[in-house]
Amino acid sequence: MEIKTTVGVSNRHVHLTKETFKILFGLEEMEKLRDLNQLSQFASNHTLTIQNNDRRIENVRILGPFRSYNQVEISKTDAYTLKLNPPIRTSGDLDNSETITLVGPRGTITLPNSCIIANRHLHVNTKDVDKYHLTDKQKIYVHINTEKKGIIEAVVKVSDDGYFELHLDTDDANAFFLTNGDEVTVTYEL
Repeated sequence: MEIKTTVGVSNRHVHLTKETFKILFGLEEMEKLRDLNQLSQFASNHTLTIQNNDRRIENVRILGPFRSYNQVEISKTDAYTLKLNPPIRTSGDLDNSETITLVGPRGTITLPNSCIIANRHLHVNTKDVDKYHLTDKQKIYVHINTEKKGIIEAVVKVSDDGYFELHLDTDDANAFFLTNGDEVTVTYEL
């Protein structure tokens, strides 16, 4: 079976708990910049600096809403810049991940086990799993038909607020000349 879906290119970003946000910004709530395709999620107006020793990347966007854990998602290129080696993981799988320091306008905090490179994943709404014959954490293959054609593996991420879209980080997207909204084909087998 083949399924067409669009691509969402995910730049480096941060998910925070309310407590960590208060330390960094001195505020109770995030200010929304714009909604994201994933239902109930948004890009906030707030940015911060991520840092490892003297290496830093500024203006990293915080995504909302607040979560029950802190997570920094970067690309491998960002990891080279920061001299880190984060594991490739699914969101929320933070055991033995990298330590990183966050610098906000009102405070600084060093977070152990909080920095990952997000795996390639296809968001699927719980209501659509039967329609697409997909299950959570299922391995799929993505056929890319750009000037730099290729096939990559990804995993399915089922959630109640999922919007049917393939998420790639900037390194993967750039490698295949993909941009937000481009269409790719998903199959279950090679």
